[in-house]
Amino acid sequence: MFDSVSHLYEQNRLKEGMHYLDSSVQNLSNLTVADRFRIYSIRHYYYSKTQQKPEKALAYADSMLLLIENTPEKSRYSTFYAEANFARGDALFDLERYTESYNSYYKGYLIGKNDFNNCTLSDYTYRMGMITYKQGNYKYAIKYFKQSFDQNQQCKGEFIMFYRQQEVLDNIALSYRNNKQLDSAEVYFHKALQFIDEGGAPYLEARKEVLNVAKAVIYGNMADVLSKQGHIAEAIDMLTKSIDVNIRKGNDNHDAELSEIRLGQLYLSQKDFGQLKSLLEKLRAQLESAPSADVDAGYNLLTGNYYKAINNQAAALPFVERYHQIKDSLTEDNRVLKANNVNERMADLEKQYQIVSLQNRQRIYVYASVIFICMSTIIILLIYRNWRRSNTENIMISALNEKITAQKTDLEKTLDELELSSQEKDRILRTVAHDLRNPLGGIASLTSAMIEDTDYTAEQVELLKIVKETAHDSLELINEILEATNSSNNELTKQPVDINSLLNNSVELMRFKAAEKNQKIMLQTLDTPEELMISREKIWRVISNLISNAIKFSPIGAVIKVEIARTNGGVCISVNDRGIGIPEESKSKIFNMFTDAKRPGTLGEKSFGLGLSICRQIIERHNGKIWFESNTADGTTFFIQLDKVDAPANLIYSKQ
Repeated sequence: MFDSVSHLYEQNRLKEGMHYLDSSVQNLSNLTVADRFRIYSIRHYYYSKTQQKPEKALAYADSMLLLIENTPEKSRYSTFYAEANFARGDALFDLERYTESYNSYYKGYLIGKNDFNNCTLSDYTYRMGMITYKQGNYKYAIKYFKQSFDQNQQCKGEFIMFYRQQEVLDNIALSYRNNKQLDSAEVYFHKALQFIDEGGAPYLEARKEVLNVAKAVIYGNMADVLSKQGHIAEAIDMLTKSIDVNIRKGNDNHDAELSEIRLGQLYLSQKDFGQLKSLLEKLRAQLESAPSADVDAGYNLLTGNYYKAINNQAAALPFVERYHQIKDSLTEDNRVLKANNVNERMADLEKQYQIVSLQNRQRIYVYASVIFICMSTIIILLIYRNWRRSNTENIMISALNEKITAQKTDLEKTLDELELSSQEKDRILRTVAHDLRNPLGGIASLTSAMIEDTDYTAEQVELLKIVKETAHDSLELINEILEATNSSNNELTKQPVDINSLLNNSVELMRFKAAEKNQKIMLQTLDTPEELMISREKIWRVISNLISNAIKFSPIGAVIKVEIARTNGGVCISVNDRGIGIPEESKSKIFNMFTDAKRPGTLGEKSFGLGLSICRQIIERHNGKIWFESNTADGTTFFIQLDKVDAPANLIYSKQ
């Protein structure tokens, strides 16, 4: 709805826009604060800028203010509050209540200043530029307009913001022109046109005519500079282009009429009385349908000068007199405006604000001093009370320190005993495992030989196979126990190892085991060799263990993927299967030694629960990381992160 109203306004169909707005909101029941505020804002604009009814505009500006002031969450609408103050200031300014107007502007400025809101500050500095321009203080106007342009750069990219920016550039050029700095004026006129051409592309489809009007206004303003520089023909061309666009219905007819007066002055200077007379007739007709004081003044002056130029003094006199009457009225209005110096008033308001702020700070300092004195008294009393209680507390603290010291001694003793117990446990495990390995190995070898003998029945052979598998499983368990108890004690022997080669070797050895279940192992290595300082045998064991687990827990015919990729400072190896996955309740236990999370493989293969614990010990001793991702639907992927560490100098030398 707001977009539709804005579009009608841009086409100068103002009454249609207001009728559309009023009829639309009658059917809306759940209007938000922002909706109601925007409705008041549109009505304020209608009566302020298009109907020249500042009293009605002031009423809607007051409604905007009351709406925000009566909103419980007032802090959320600080930008609206600033906008309402600016709207009220505009209405008061049009009513020539300048002191009240400047007060409202300053309130809006304080909101932008305190909220660090550059868009709000841009609205304020734009208005200050317009006022100082009207007061003829062009030096300050240039400063304010430039400041407004810079602040507006950070605002959202809406069309209204874009349109304001080109207008500000045009105003800077006008200020330079009126300050007789023609070269600077010409530069900024060209900047304004360039800004429209380069930034207006997103708006061409919907707002092409609005952009043409903006450019036509700039053309008319540029003509003044060109004529003062002696480029009369170019100035006439610029004015003609400007009038052709803005004289159209719905465009800026007022600007077109002002451009016609400037064009008439050029015709007069060139003594082109034919063109001038035709232009004056058009102007007269336009003024009868749409009167305007400044255009009327220009028309009467131009007509009087025309009659003077053709030596008809009697015909010139009424027009000159009429010009002076209108001019005196306009001058009186400007005199009142110039008497209210906006810069001085704003400086006074800033001083008053600083005084109030200082008084508030002084009041805060007084309150803070009283609170400080009260707190100091309380602290002194607390110190005195604590001092009286300190002797008793010191005795209690001494007793507690003695207990803590005794407990610390007991804990250290207990930890030493635990360490000895752990070492003794490892020693017993290694001894038992070592003593069992030889007989079990003999049993495995003996049963293998007996199975090959043809003197046994089928039932006896089956029993021998069971004995053989049991012996092999027991040997595997013993080897894992030995590895687990030895891995934390032995020093790692590291050397530069090509990780691609190590992976290839591990995978090739495991392909035969995978083939027993009709499985395939897919390997993806690095595109170039990469050497790591690692223990070849230990890392080979980790990779082989992970691949073995993938084979064990994957179904027949599955594909197992082994991949390696570079990371920041190292490599990451992954082993992926499409197996049975790890149950949720077992995920936190699988790296524990002798875990109860072990499960048989897809063909009943045994699992002792030691392999992953050993893998983690090895990887952590390499300062790496091992982790997994798993679900029962998609299988499991184990990851190994190994950092690249430079080889010691003696190893590099010996390798070379």
